[in-house]
Formats: sequence, C-alpha cells, structure tokens
Amino acid sequence: MSPGAQRDALLQARGVLLVTRAPQAAPRPAPGQPGAASDYIAAQPDIFVAVRDTGEILAFNGHVDLGTGIRTSLAQIVAEELEVPAARVAMTLGHTEATPNQGPTIASATIQISALPLRRAAAQAMAWLRERAAQRLGVAPEALIAEDGRLRLRGTGNENAEGLAYGDLLAGEHIELPLADAIATKPVSEYRVVGRAAPRVDIPPKATAQLTFVHDVRVPGMLHGRVVRPPYAGRDSGGFVGTSLRGVDRASIRDVRGVVDVVVQGDFIGVVAQREEQAMQAARRLRVDWKPAPPLPPLSEPDDTEAALRANPATRRTLVEEGDAQGAFDSADRILSRGYTWPYQMHGSIGPSCAVADYREDGLTVWSGTQNPHVLRIDLARLTGLDEGRIEIVRMEAAGCYGRNCADDVCADAVLLSRAVGRPVRVQLSREQEHLWEPKGAAQLMDVRGAIGPDGELLAYDFVSRYPSNDAPTLALLLTGVVDNAPRMLQMGDRTAVPPYQYAATRIGCDDTPAIVRASWLRGVSALPNVFAHESFIDELAHESGADPLAYRLRHLPDARATDLLRALAAHAGWREGARGTRGRPDADGLLRGRGVAYARYIHSKFPGFGAAWAAWVVDLTVAPDTGQIVVERLVVAQDTGMMVNPDGVRHQVQGNVVQALGRVLKEQVRFDANGVASREWGSYPLLTFTELPPIEVLLMPRQEEAPMGAGESASLPGAPAIANALFDATGVRLRRAPFTPEAVLAALAGQPA
Repeated sequence: MSPGAQRDALLQARGVLLVTRAPQAAPRPAPGQPGAASDYIAAQPDIFVAVRDTGEILAFNGHVDLGTGIRTSLAQIVAEELEVPAARVAMTLGHTEATPNQGPTIASATIQISALPLRRAAAQAMAWLRERAAQRLGVAPEALIAEDGRLRLRGTGNENAEGLAYGDLLAGEHIELPLADAIATKPVSEYRVVGRAAPRVDIPPKATAQLTFVHDVRVPGMLHGRVVRPPYAGRDSGGFVGTSLRGVDRASIRDVRGVVDVVVQGDFIGVVAQREEQAMQAARRLRVDWKPAPPLPPLSEPDDTEAALRANPATRRTLVEEGDAQGAFDSADRILSRGYTWPYQMHGSIGPSCAVADYREDGLTVWSGTQNPHVLRIDLARLTGLDEGRIEIVRMEAAGCYGRNCADDVCADAVLLSRAVGRPVRVQLSREQEHLWEPKGAAQLMDVRGAIGPDGELLAYDFVSRYPSNDAPTLALLLTGVVDNAPRMLQMGDRTAVPPYQYAATRIGCDDTPAIVRASWLRGVSALPNVFAHESFIDELAHESGADPLAYRLRHLPDARATDLLRALAAHAGWREGARGTRGRPDADGLLRGRGVAYARYIHSKFPGFGAAWAAWVVDLTVAPDTGQIVVERLVVAQDTGMMVNPDGVRHQVQGNVVQALGRVLKEQVRFDANGVASREWGSYPLLTFTELPPIEVLLMPRQEEAPMGAGESASLPGAPAIANALFDATGVRLRRAPFTPEAVLAALAGQPA
C-alpha cells in the first residue's frame, strides 16, 4: 500500500487512534529566503501519529532523511512518549500525500524544529490511552505505568500484571484527536529511549539490496529517457537561457533502435526509448544546432573569482551597527584589514540524479530523491498546469547532497517526457550532466577590518560578506520559458555573519548580489565561508597581540556554553598555552608542523536567525615545504548539540561533516571556461580519499537537559579556519583563499599573495 493510500485508509479505519491537524496552507517563505509560496490546501487532514489495534504505531514527518539518520531519531522521539521500543515505530518521511508540509529539509532543523509537533502528538496519544485505560480499570491515570505498549497498575505486586495493551483500548473505534498547541511531554529525567544509541533503521535494507534508492525504481510500462542540455553549462540567467535552440535533426537518430520520441520545448530536449542504452545512444548521436551564448566572465582562478564578484551588481544590506566603529578605528592602536575568498564548489553527489514520472490524465506521480518534496510539487504544478492535489511525490533515498543538487531538475525532465509519450519514464542524468548543471555552492568574498587596543582588547569589527546565490529554479522551468530568465537574488549571505566575540563596536553588512553561475545552498551555506573569515581574523588579531589563540578567544567570548566547549576541547586535545609550531623553519625530518583551533555556532535562517549546535576543532598537521603537501595528522572536534536523541547518530553526523569539510578546504574548486562549468568528471573535481583521512576524535558535550539543537551542519564550520590557523602555525604565512591545495601552499611560501 502506498503512503497516500495508507493515509486515506487510516482516516477511515476502525480500531485506530489518530492525532491530526486540519489541512492548511504551508507557511510562506520569508522575503529573500528559499522556498516557494502556494495557497494549496490538501483535502485531507495531516496525520502525525497513528496507533492501531494491531499494535502498529505509525508516525509521519514532512522532512526527509538524507543519510543523516533522522528516520531513526524521529522514531525514538515517538517511542519515548508512547513507552515502546523504537523498533515498534514505523516512520513515513517526505511523501506529499501522507506527511505534513513542514517545508524544505534544510538548516539542520528537523530535530530542532519539525520534530516538536511529532513529540506533542505522541504525548497526546499517550495521554488519551492512559485516560482510557484508567477508566477501564477504575483508577486515576497517575496510578498506571506504561511499558512496551501496555498500561498496568503501579506498585508492589502489580509489576507482573498483564495490564491492557494499547490495541485493547481501541477495538472497533475510530478516535481522531486534533493536535494540541501545548501538552505536557515526558520529563527528560525519565527518558529511556531518547539519549541512548540506536542502530540506524535505514542501513539493513540498503545492505541487503532492498528497494530504497530512487535509481532502482521500476514501474510497469516504463520507458527510459535522457536529456540533451544546452551548451551554456551551469548558467541559469541571461537572455540566452531558454532561447538558444536553433533546431534538432531528428533524422540523425533514425537508425537508433527503440527510440519512441524526441521531445523539444524551448531549450529543453529529451529522447525517450524502450531501453536505457538506446536512450543513451540516441542522446549522444542527436544533432542539435545551438546559438552561441555570450562568454562567462573568468572565474577559474581566485583572482578571477574575486574580480567577478566585485564587478557583480550588489545591494548593501546593513545587518548590525553597534557602537562608534569609526571612532574606534580613528583612535585604535593597531588596525588590520583582510580579505578572504571562498571558491565555487560542488555537492559532488556520488551518484547522478534520477527520477521516474508517470503522467496520466487523472494526475501525476513522481518517484524522487528530492530534498524538498512539497516545494518540488509546487514547481511541477507550475510546469504542467496541474493542481497540486493531483501531484504525488513519492520520496525515495538518493545520492547524498546536503543542499540543492539536480534531484529536482531530473524530476521535471521525467515529467515532460512522460507527458509527451503518455507512459512512465525513468530519467537518469550522466556524471557529466550532474557535474555541469548541479547548482554550485556559491563563491564568496569576506572583507574584514578590525581594531585592537594596546592590550589586545577588541575595539571594532567591520565585516562585509558578498555571496552570489539564488534558489536555482528547477531547470525545466527555465529551459521551457515558464520561469523568467532574468537574474535573481536571495538574501542568504548573512548566515553567521556576526562574529561570536565581544567587540566594543561592530558594523556588519551583506552585499546581496545575483548569481553569476547556477548556484544554490550547500552544507553550511554562507556560514562556512563567513566563519572562515571570522576565525582566521581572530587568530590574526591574537598573533598581532602576542596572545595564545585559544586564550585570546576565551578572553573575548561571552557565551558560557562556547567557553565550556573550548575548554573541554583543549583538555581533550592537550592544548598547551603559548606553544608554537615551526613557523616556517622545518623540523629535522624536513617537515613544517602546526596546530590550529577554531570555533563556531551555526546561526541560520532569515537574519538575525537562530542558532544550531556549537562546534570547535583542533587540528595538527604537517606541510612538506618542497611540495606544499598538507597532511592532517590529528583532528579533534567537539560539539554541543544540547539533547542528543541518538548520540551515535550525532557522532556520525559530526564525522560526516569533518570528512566533507576536509575535502572542501583542501581540494575542492569548480573550474570554468568561457561557456560555463568545465569540471565535467572526478578527474577535474577531486575529492578527499580514504587514505587522506586523519584519525577523527569526537567529543560530545553531555547536555541532555538542554533543548536539542540542529546537528547536521555545525561541525563543518570551523574546518577551514582551523586548518588555515594550523598552516600559519606551521609555515608562518597566512592563507586566505580556499582551497589550500599544494599549489596554493607553495605560492604562499614563495611570497605570492595568499
């Protein structure tokens, strides 16, 4: 039974207790923020928790599991309130016909925010069951204890009593409770499921090759499709977008067996065939005539990127202006002015995106690996003219992205092809298409000026971030002309734009600027480059003041949880105050050695936003001065996530953050040519390899009495500055442009601008 059919059956079933919410439109995105607005209201109420007389417990959440393990953690939350083992809870995630529309799965917000109504719903169901059992037994609800799906009397002599099973309390009835705005949930001191390690429920089916990935979906009558993209690779604004096709020579594939159709709409081209290899061959051989696109501004080198970003039109947005910054700069003992540059980067999903679409007269079903099912439904409604209520997104697992890759684009491709041929169509992108067209993590510039007094006191901080990104509209909407090809801009360069340290005066601004190439959010969004600048600069100020970098941070850090985290990290890593690395003078083995520290708390969403977890790194590394090769010898990362639903899951999240961040800091940079993206395969976009991974020591702060914080992105933020600070400690030179490739290190050692 599909999730949508299951929901409809639950709403009619007997022997079931449901906690529901009346249908409502999704919240509109804040101005300048990602998301799509829609007035659509579903015909059926949202179900959050269902308890059946068979003993089944079902729970529903609108977010999706991107490989982070939230399916397991959400089940633990429900199980805790309902006093059952987590294995008894079956989670449905992200299905548009079965789950509440809780917005995009972004900003590490699933456990921190969208799990709250699920927790309340489970507590509400438990309260009803307890009340019903108390009535049956003629006792007060407080006299009952719940355990493993049963309610029995408390007290000596009753421990072995059988009690009443939840299902016994529901027989023959249909109970539907409206989700309460507020209800007492279980005290943390009584938790037995939340806070304990739980095995990931998604791993066994993956390990045993059961159907979990969208790439493996097969439906009756399915055909195969491939798309032919325009030559302006990775560009999604400008008058040429959607208007560059001159013609398609359909006769050029007349001899390819199995071809069903060639579909052309604007700049969208797709071929459909009986078999996948036939579609691949047809897409390769199809002759297409394109108008030339105007050349892309140079972007491949750091100087190019900086020049292009500075030349891009921008609107200055003042975020914070506190104290007399100009007066502080006028009277300061020392002033430092620095610029930091972040490159364009890829999500680098290990598998190219894939989707299956079945367009019928009565509606549309799409099997998708999207991160944002309900937003995708809006886009597909715009593309097809169908009412959202006739579009079903079946969310499947896909290659990881932690942001916006081509998962939505390939869904729209499949929809256009299925509509054209009247049968289900599976579309698989090639590696080259994924690399060329996935919305890139945006390049970014951070200009910083700081003033310190004679004792190193922080007098003033002037910071401006420039981040060229939009929401990367679904590609088919642009190529077919449904969406205007004019440049667009979001206000997303301000994540963690305010430094955590106490400056007497601050001026913080953001230069909002349109995307130069197709760009959207990637893990950490603008916060990761902003933290690179903040934490590199505080290290520079510490050096200028002759202070230990950790002690200097602690001296100026007003957040008690942050200082607790840094002290715990320092103790675990064996930080020695005042110790210095080689600072450019090799050890006896010819290597340079250094140690660096960095801290951040991820502040996200519409400015001023709100915080997720606190995280900090200590890195020990070596540098070979003759080759510029960096080897991270040891890495200790500490995180304060507040309450951890599944500590093992948090640990895995932290480790994954570290692995991805190391690759982004040390290797990753998209290359461009005049046509657009030039990084077409892994050879031109290298990732970190297993042999390059250092030992990763994870320190998790015990904060189970505190509210849970988002854990998905915070640990990546300190990576770049921790490594940059360690590189300075090793080499005596400061690298202010990522990635820190051997070539960049050698240039810095030779005295070239870094």
